[in-house]
Amino acid sequence: MKDSLQARIWVALVTVYIVWGSTYLAIRFAVETMPPFLMAGVRFLVAGLILYAWRKFSGDIPARKIEWRSAAIIGFFLLVGGNGSVVWAEQRVPSGIAALMVGSAPLWMVLLDALRPGGQRPGWRTITGVLIGFAGIVLLIGPGQVAGNGGQSDPLGVAALFLAAFMWAVGSLYSRNAQLPASPLLGTGMEMLAGGAMLLLLGTVSGEWSRVDLTSISARSWWGLIYLIVFGALIGFAAYTWLLRVAPTPLVSTYAYVNPLIAILLGSMLADEQLTLRIVISALVIVSSVALINTSKGAATKQKAPIEVVTPTGDD
Repeated sequence: MKDSLQARIWVALVTVYIVWGSTYLAIRFAVETMPPFLMAGVRFLVAGLILYAWRKFSGDIPARKIEWRSAAIIGFFLLVGGNGSVVWAEQRVPSGIAALMVGSAPLWMVLLDALRPGGQRPGWRTITGVLIGFAGIVLLIGPGQVAGNGGQSDPLGVAALFLAAFMWAVGSLYSRNAQLPASPLLGTGMEMLAGGAMLLLLGTVSGEWSRVDLTSISARSWWGLIYLIVFGALIGFAAYTWLLRVAPTPLVSTYAYVNPLIAILLGSMLADEQLTLRIVISALVIVSSVALINTSKGAATKQKAPIEVVTPTGDD
């Protein structure tokens, strides 16, 4: 029985690695011919409705008003500010670089947690990890790498990705003490419904409906959207929430290191995105810094469970 559980844990973990690592490329394909905010809004509304209906019919206790409020706040930070910034940025920035930038969210979380009243002060290993991580970001998208200086990183796209990582960090910190339903999937469905509605509103306010032409949407964009709904949101979240119940948190958190690497490889293989030595070195530096931060948390004074980040695809 134990061997069977271990096998299922690794199947679920590899599923999260591949599915969430590939969502960055799916986003790039989707926004090629779809307006970004409307695409993301449809994605999360559909996925949220499915998750919410599933958990309601499974007998979950109805959510209270305060839980809906918390879900709406989290949906704003993670899905509108976080995922919304990513889908907009991927019109300008390669998917692999987007994944690396968003993968730096734990660096912002450490800084914000240290600065807020009653927050946790980082130890020397965590501080070292943060410094290494930001050095990796400078190497990845420093002044000499932006599009205006002959690089491949668009300045506005990079700024949007910084905003995405920051918003995910704020939303993840807020979610630690937020009042949410006992069922993680019900809460996720509520966050998707709220965030999806706000993304549709953002798309409407920004005039994206005038860009919608169903006849001009490519098959690749449709498949990208379907993949994001079915695999990125539904299968990915189901596997992730199950892992949180049965697997050690340090093992589950390894998706934060693996996903950006998968995104870079897929972007290079399937979308002809540039893969240079600088990008490879930056990836190793940033991923190593996140690993150092997470392991230093686990080693320190058996504090509260490591901060969970809903991936920077908005999946988690």
